[in-house]
Order: sequence, then structure tokens, then C-alpha cells
Amino acid sequence: MRQGGQRGITAPWRVHLGLVFVQLTFGGFHVVSKAILSELHPLTVAGLRVMVAAPVLLALAWAMDRTWPRWRDLPRLALLGLLGVFTNQLLYILGLNHTTATNAAILMPSIPVFALAVALVLRVENPSLLRFAGIALAVAGALVMLEPTRFRLGDATLQGNIMILANCFSFAAFLVFQGPVLRRLPVTTVIAWSFLFGGLGLSLVSWPYVADMGPSTLSAGVWVGLAYIILIPTILNYIINTWAVARSTPSLVATYTTLQPLCSGTLAWLFLSESLAWPQLVGGVLIVAGLYVISWRRRPGAGSTPGLPNPEF
Repeated sequence: MRQGGQRGITAPWRVHLGLVFVQLTFGGFHVVSKAILSELHPLTVAGLRVMVAAPVLLALAWAMDRTWPRWRDLPRLALLGLLGVFTNQLLYILGLNHTTATNAAILMPSIPVFALAVALVLRVENPSLLRFAGIALAVAGALVMLEPTRFRLGDATLQGNIMILANCFSFAAFLVFQGPVLRRLPVTTVIAWSFLFGGLGLSLVSWPYVADMGPSTLSAGVWVGLAYIILIPTILNYIINTWAVARSTPSLVATYTTLQPLCSGTLAWLFLSESLAWPQLVGGVLIVAGLYVISWRRRPGAGSTPGLPNPEF
């Protein structure tokens, strides 16, 4: 059996391209989830995600890696399952049901801030002025595009807003805690076993709602939405994100979440003929500049002379 989670040599552009794909496809997750919640209970959606994704990921992991985690890795994988699957998905879907899609989108840029804070506390990443500046630029750009003045406060959305913010922290911590495990185990194995542990808890909580689903009463649009949520934002994007963490840094992967509003605006411009106003243009420039800055590093042995822009891997 093959052991180890060696990073290997990966062209930087592949990591960036993968992370752009994640944000393009995850950008529609907020809208699709909000739409199908009109016919399904939030816990039904959360339960179906893990009940389908976990077996598929375990089968993929065995086919690709032929690896069993060691006993010492199980507590870490259980922690990843708690943070990235159980807590993350439960808080997101419940929070979205108690707030607006706009509020959820505006809160998402907190992910890179949380990720950097956790990484610095745990000394997973070293403090860097460029890293701070890059994250600040990207977060500012996302907020400019999302127009925080549209954020709704009040009793009706307070609970949901708190859940979404807690979800952001949980996902950020999930990205950071993956690092040590990925040095010993392959990417697909890490994700599959995280889903096994996290999915067991989420399945127990959601099973009564899944059992009462009534498949024959659901519209075709709901089934299409569920298929999209399970296949793309769940199975594929979790693998790509973890693969990128193994080949870069948690803060870089987390900062790419700020790209979601830019991706949504660009798609609307291309396919819906919507115009791009100045907030979208300015915000997009800031996001791209932030990602560029956070990907900058010095050339080895170059002293104080900055090197070419390169991802930190």
C-alpha cells in the first residue's frame, strides 16, 4: 500500500487554475442552495450531501491511493471531519436558511482573515507583511464588489449571520489543520476519511429529515440542484482545495474565496449581458492585486531583491 502525502512538483499555474475553478463553481452554490431550500429542509440537504459524497470519496481514495490511515492519524482526520464537514456544512445550510444569500456572500471574505489568524497562532505560517497586505487587498476588493451597505441586520437575520460567520471560521481552521496530515497521507485519502468521520455525525443529525423527504414530491429542478451541490461544490471542490493546500499555503487557498463575487459578476456580464459598474471593476482589481501580492516570494539567495511573482510553493 502506498503511504505518504508527498507534494510533488506542480506548476504554479495549475494550482491557481484549480482554485479559480473552485470559486467559479462554488459561486453558484449560494444561489442553488437557497433555491432548493424552498422545497427541502436544510438538514435534508446537508444529510444528502454527506450520505452520497462520503461513499464516493472513499471509493475514489481506495482506487487512487490504496492507503489506510495509521491509528495516530485518525484523531486528526476526525478533527478535520468535525471542522470541515460536520460543523462547516451544518452551520452553512442552517445559517443560509435564517439569513439572506447576500448576507452570506458578504460574510464569506472573513475566511482568509480567520485562516491567517489560526495559521499564525499555530505557527503553520510565518508572519509576512506581503501576506497581510495581500489578504487585506483581496478582502477589501470583495467587500467593495459586494457592497456591505446591503448587509441586513436585525432579529430576522441575526441567528443566520452568526451561523455563517462560525461556518467561515470552521472552514478556515479546516484548511489550516490539513497541513500536518497532508505530509503523511494522500489528498483523496485525507478528504475521504474526513467525510467519513464528519459525515457519520451529520447523517445521524439529519436522518429523520432525509427519511421524510418524499422523493416523488420534489421537482426536477431540485434534483438537478442536489446533483450539482453533491458532485461539484462537495466532492470535486473539496478535493481540489485540499490538493491546493498541499501544494501552497492555507492562507492562499482561503484568500481565493474572495474571488467568488468577481466570478459571479464576470459570468453575469458574459452570459446575462449585465453591465459592470465601478464597484465591480474596482473590487476586481483589488482582489486580483491581493492574490498577486500574497503569491509573491523572494528568489532563493536573492538577498533583499524581490524575485518574480510566484505562488508560495
